[in-house]
Amino acid sequence: MLGGLATAGAGGVALGAHHENDAMGKLIYRAIPSSGEKLPIMGLGSSATFQRIAGSEDVAAVKGVLSTMVELGGTVFDTAPSYGASEQVAGQVAKELDITQKLFWATKLNVAGYGGGKADEKAAREQLERSFQYAGKEVIDLVQIHNMGDLPTQLPILREYKQAGRIRYIGVTTTFQTQYEAFVQMMKDETLDFIGTDYAIDERHAEEMILPVARERGISVLVYAPFGRSRLWSKVRGKAVPEWAKEFDAATWAQFFLKYVASHPDVTAITPATSKPANMADNMRGGMGRLPDAAMRTKMVALIESL
Repeated sequence: MLGGLATAGAGGVALGAHHENDAMGKLIYRAIPSSGEKLPIMGLGSSATFQRIAGSEDVAAVKGVLSTMVELGGTVFDTAPSYGASEQVAGQVAKELDITQKLFWATKLNVAGYGGGKADEKAAREQLERSFQYAGKEVIDLVQIHNMGDLPTQLPILREYKQAGRIRYIGVTTTFQTQYEAFVQMMKDETLDFIGTDYAIDERHAEEMILPVARERGISVLVYAPFGRSRLWSKVRGKAVPEWAKEFDAATWAQFFLKYVASHPDVTAITPATSKPANMADNMRGGMGRLPDAAMRTKMVALIESL
């Protein structure tokens, strides 16, 4: 443990005891509880901005973002069949860059939709097989049921694929507030490797509801929307990053926001989406160097809430 004793932070967990790599330039790694395998804490998501460049078939832009992530030590790439052409284009680009096997490929399954519909088992299997084709991998690292779509039908399919050795890890996601209560109960009832959910300095519900259960149940956490679904950027527009952010090696607002999320010890990896290599590099540095302790996290929240 570095920097003295950890103190309890939001959600009653110990904070400040997870500066795995203090030297700036070294990426922080977190272990997957179900296996002990370690992942770099910063990755790339493919919704939003990335989805747009993939949809426009801007292959050069996709190449720039993916290659930047890998060059700086990142491996986690999160996608989904519902993210337009993201899954297909990223798979094609990864093959061209010869980085397919370097990526921790995380995709999703959901043919039920988000309105509580019933999944067709045949369609679910067909969607999975397309994901294998797009990823260009015989074994996909992680497949999660997207937004809790018909778990009784789709989760057994993922378990079957995992048992057959075609999927390494399985999980369930949600970013819908209306699903949080059922999501937490599902985490208690099911045996999962991963969950994925939204978490940001101005969207802290996960600290109270979700992350404590993930810790108790030994479930890895992928974080989506770490920039608060873009509202954070309007709050800080035209404002300088506070001088005291240097104490945890945050030189930009992106690093400030990402280091808040990364400093929660139950977060395994964060997957912000971007369409620009420069932003990808900035994001990766949010997973390097020192992280804020409990007192600093409180100070960070107070600043954002004052804007």
